[in-house]
Amino acid sequence: MSATIGTSLSLRYGTNPHQVPARIFMADGSPLPLDVLNGAPGYINLLDALNSWQLVRDLRAALAVPAAASFKHVSPAGAAVAVPLSDPLRKAYFTGNDELSPLATAYARARGADRVSSYGDWAALSDTVDVSTARLLRREVSDGVIAPDYEPAALEILKAKRGGRYTILQIDPGYQPAPAEARQVFGITFEQARNTYLPGDELATLPSESRRDAVVAQLTLKYTQSNSICLARDGQVIGNGAGQQSRIHCTRIACDKADLWHLRQHAAVLEHAWPSDRVQRDNAIDEWVRALPADAKREWLQSLTGVTLASDAFIPFRDNIDRAALSGVRYVIQPGGAQREDDIKAACAEHDMTMITTGVRLFHH
Repeated sequence: MSATIGTSLSLRYGTNPHQVPARIFMADGSPLPLDVLNGAPGYINLLDALNSWQLVRDLRAALAVPAAASFKHVSPAGAAVAVPLSDPLRKAYFTGNDELSPLATAYARARGADRVSSYGDWAALSDTVDVSTARLLRREVSDGVIAPDYEPAALEILKAKRGGRYTILQIDPGYQPAPAEARQVFGITFEQARNTYLPGDELATLPSESRRDAVVAQLTLKYTQSNSICLARDGQVIGNGAGQQSRIHCTRIACDKADLWHLRQHAAVLEHAWPSDRVQRDNAIDEWVRALPADAKREWLQSLTGVTLASDAFIPFRDNIDRAALSGVRYVIQPGGAQREDDIKAACAEHDMTMITTGVRLFHH
């Protein structure tokens, strides 16, 4: 790592501009496990950076392939591992004709999950950032990136982003936090054991690709503000419904996003002449696919299959399963334990879904 920033880093302000002073620091006086290589991170940037880094670190540990995440407001807009892109996905993600490294492929998938929500994202990358990934990231509207290291040429590419103000953080990949974590609310300190869960043998009965997708979905939920529902396919999030008080609302949001993800791969979208500006283009596509006639949408969405849904807590009512069936869900991963569990099982059977109950809740607050 480069020269450390020490045990404390002063920030311009906290969550809002009137919340001053603000800083991050190590309570035990040890050096911070990260360096600022460029730019000036804010309070919310660092919350996104440290949550997103944990997600890609967990994905790397669980699946042994490069991983990436696109975070907005302390929840993932997208997350993915390195799975080669099909030609339609390359067009839908606007990656151009450049050859993509595995890490770049992971970020293209993470950013492509919900491109409208990823506008101005914080990017997290599990591996050393190469030129291929830096070039891809340079084209996107993004606030900053965190990674364990950067190739010199990749670092120079990113330093030129946003007129030289792009925030680049380097995290010590060997850093391990203490087993207990604490925070203050209204002057009162809360303490709990850190959530170290990684998916394991409970998913062993799934086909290999669906097991991979279940891991992506579960670990995404681990760092998503609850309640939350996540849909995954082909090694990436395709819809994440976060922070709703009702689980059916989470499910509807996640499924609607998954539908939009699939609709963006429709031939009519891929062949359309969209604005050259990336932001205008993403917004225009989002509005265009929403305006498609209902029968045309449904016909195309019938080709969306093999989707894995994960829930951060038990699924209380079958309406969640009925809605998920419309978005190609084939596998359901949830903790189990609902009073109406028999109804949930019956709904899964009716829709030819395989359900696995893990016994592990993944709330994140």
